Formats: sequence, C-alpha cells, structure tokens
Amino acid sequence: MTDLNRLFRKRIGYPENETITFEALKTVLEKAAVTIPFENLSIITKNTKEITRENLIEKLLVNNEGGLCYELNPLLYFFLVESGFDARLIRGEVFNNEKNAWSDLGRTHVAILLNHDGETYLIDSGFGGNLPLIPVPLTGEIVTSRNGEFRVKKEETDFGDFILEMKLKNKHSNWNIGYAFDSKHPVSHVCEFDEIQSILIHKEESPFNKRPLITQLTKNGNKTLTNTTFTKMVDGISTKEEIDSNGFNEYAKLHFGMEL
Repeated sequence: MTDLNRLFRKRIGYPENETITFEALKTVLEKAAVTIPFENLSIITKNTKEITRENLIEKLLVNNEGGLCYELNPLLYFFLVESGFDARLIRGEVFNNEKNAWSDLGRTHVAILLNHDGETYLIDSGFGGNLPLIPVPLTGEIVTSRNGEFRVKKEETDFGDFILEMKLKNKHSNWNIGYAFDSKHPVSHVCEFDEIQSILIHKEESPFNKRPLITQLTKNGNKTLTNTTFTKMVDGISTKEEIDSNGFNEYAKLHFGMEL
C-alpha cells in the first residue's frame, strides 16, 4: 500500500485492511465529504504550490488542510487508481444559477470519470456543498443521496458533451445546473491544474480570491465559515452567527479542525 493510499484512509477514517469495491465508493465519498473541507485559504494567504501528487499529499494528508476542486479531486483520483479503478480526470465549466449564465472563468472545475462494468460514472469530491456523495451514471438516471438528487444529461455545450444537474435537499425545488464537462478530452497530467489555480488567484471574476471560505458537509447538514459569518445547517434548519476577523481562526480550529 502506498503512502497516499494509507494516509488517505487515515484522513477519512477508512480501515487499511478493507478492499475498496465499487459498492464501497459511496462510503468513501461520504467520509471524505465530512472530513476534508472545501476551502480557499492558500489562495487568500498567497501560499499556493504547484499541483503535484507529492504537494497534494503534503497539503491534504500530512498537514490536514482542505482545498478546492483542482486539489480534492486529483487526490481522490490518485487514490482510486491505486485502489484498482479505471478513472480519469476531466475539466468542466460551472453554471451560475443566480445569473442564469455560465461562469466567466472557463473550464476551471475538476471532476472524475470512472468506468465500471461497462458503465461510466461521474465522481466529485470537490464541489463544495453540492456533492452527490455517490457515483452518478452518465445515462441520465437520477440517483439520490442524503444531499439530494443528481443526474448527468448528455447535452452538447461549448464546454463539453455532458451536464450535471442537481436538486439539493432543503435548497432546490427544481433541477439546477451544476456544471458542463467534457468526457472526450481527459486531463493528461495534473500540471494542467496550475493554470486553473492561476485563474482562480488572479481573475477578477474568481469567487475564491476575495475572502476566506471554509465549507464542509456534516452528518446531518453542512457548515460554512467566512471572515464575517459562521452558518450551520442541521436537519434542514439554518442558523447564522456573525463573527469578527479575530474569530475566524478560532472557528476554523473549533469547527473544521484547521490550525491557522
């Protein structure tokens, strides 16, 4: 077992002696969602590094930090491949449902496609609070997890040939577009994600270069911390607490286990 495999299992609390089957992926995705935060602190603090296997291990598994999609999904991809799965990384374009328009950032979302028994599935551990928590087949079939309903539709756009749609629990009454992705042009090397990181650091349209954000699913909801608020959703009931800048580090440690 490689260091990555062993450390990933330790981080999410998955036994070292258990084989990761396709049926076990739901458990892996659930455990990853509640233990590894989606956060942008390295961008805010200007403490980013090149995206490599070694740097991802150090950041996410040794230092126990979180990350964004171009960090979280490559780490999961390495773990899946080393566990014997046929997987590949892909890029996509996020849809802004409030503006009813595609983002102005290009294909800056990263996700995974996995082949199993002749079927292809979308897997994503880096989409903030919008995680399917389950492999989503590319057949249009609706799958359900505790986070809501999800489906992947075949639809040609300027950004690829498929679209992820979601109906999040306690949030959406209708289907919302998550992102479009390109199944025909997989990522050849994770060094491609240095470009994504640069875009998210420097572009004015980036939602990740303006204020700190940490968000994570919990067993019965989710929690989100910014430099001004701490919001918690528990069993469909949301509460928001105002904080000052001095409280951010304290809340990050208390609620996300992050030493800043």
